[in-house]
Formats: sequence, C-alpha cells, structure tokens
Amino acid sequence: MTARLPHALRSDASDNRARILGAARALFSTQGLSVPMREIARRAGVGPATLYRHFPAKQTLVAEAFADQVRECRAIVDQGCADPDPWHGLCLIIKTICELHARDRGFTEAFMSTFPGATEVTEGRDYTVGAVSELAHRAKQTGRLRPDFLVPDDLVLMLMANRGIRASTAAGQAAASRRFAGYVIQVMQASPPHDPLPPAARLTSDPARNHGNDRQNDPENPLSP
Repeated sequence: MTARLPHALRSDASDNRARILGAARALFSTQGLSVPMREIARRAGVGPATLYRHFPAKQTLVAEAFADQVRECRAIVDQGCADPDPWHGLCLIIKTICELHARDRGFTEAFMSTFPGATEVTEGRDYTVGAVSELAHRAKQTGRLRPDFLVPDDLVLMLMANRGIRASTAAGQAAASRRFAGYVIQVMQASPPHDPLPPAARLTSDPARNHGNDRQNDPENPLSP
C-alpha cells in the first residue's frame, strides 16, 4: 500500500495542475488577464497554496495556459508564409488569426502586451510580427497589398478592433470575426475588387437591429414598404 502512495500523490498533483490550467484558460478567455489568482484557485477547487506550488508567479501560469494558442498561431503563420502567392497567404493569416483571437480575450491581451515573464507568448508574438512583415513586403511587391499597410502598427490595430467584438455565443463571435476580417482584407487591397463578404453575424437577440433586409420588412420601421 505504501509503495503505491508516491504514485497516488503524483496523480493528485497532476490532476490539480490540470484543473488549475483548465480554470485559468476559462477565466482568462472571458475576463482577461486581470482575473485574480485566488479566483482561479477557487474555480479549480484547490487552495491558493496548491496553485502557487504549481505556478509560483502569474506569468508562468499565463505562459502555460496559452501554450496551445501560441503553437496554433505559429502554425497559421507558417502555413500562410509557405503559400506561393504572398497575398493569398497574408489573407489566410488575417482570417485565421482573427478567428483564433476572437475565441480568447486573454490570449489577445497577452499577445498584444509585454506580460513580464511570459516569454513563450512574447516570443510567439515576435515570430508572428517578423514573419507577417516579410510576407507583407512580398505581397506589396506583387501589387496586391496597399503600400501604406504597416506591420506591426496595422496588425496591432486590427487585433485591437477584433478584440472589441462581443457576441452572445462562441459561434456568433467567430462569425463576426470572420466578417470583420473580410472587411479588413478589402481595405488592405491596393485595388479592392469588393469580393462578397462572409455572412453577417447576429450580435443581438433582435435581428431587426442587425440586418438591413430585416429592417426593411419590419412593420414598426417607418422605412418598411
């Protein structure tokens, strides 16, 4: 029985660590990085001492909580940069990164700020900015990307605006982000052909407040036929 005790302790510690990370990811996603460590411990069902034993500082918890997103972001950038058409690759990065960031408020906050000690997130951001800068340069040479598009300035501006999207469901959040990315890409083009945008996202419970076509058929709307 005693021989099994160290294994049981290791298992308990592993379970606690997994619960802490799960709670941190959920809270960071909805509340951002300002959520207190005690609230994370409470959500995980562990004491503060247990949390700090696994993660002595908040930045270490931030770095590990977003490790998957950092890897996913890097994979997106690598895929876009590998495209033989730099404009197509840049559009892929814009669309996919906007949707990735729309799913997690905390990741956007960590990605756009210098969070002390979260070196993995910082390195991921620096890699993204460097790769997108090179890709944007190549896209400008093809004449598809407007020459005044700046990295990182306009990239950060795009992510800041994307972070402001709020929807009542995760699906609505992703749909709104895809439409926003469509607008951004149209604006980025040197000579916009005005391709069709992705479908509009319903951001409130009242469709008449969001869709012009719905408003036209609204009997309470004075502009209705």
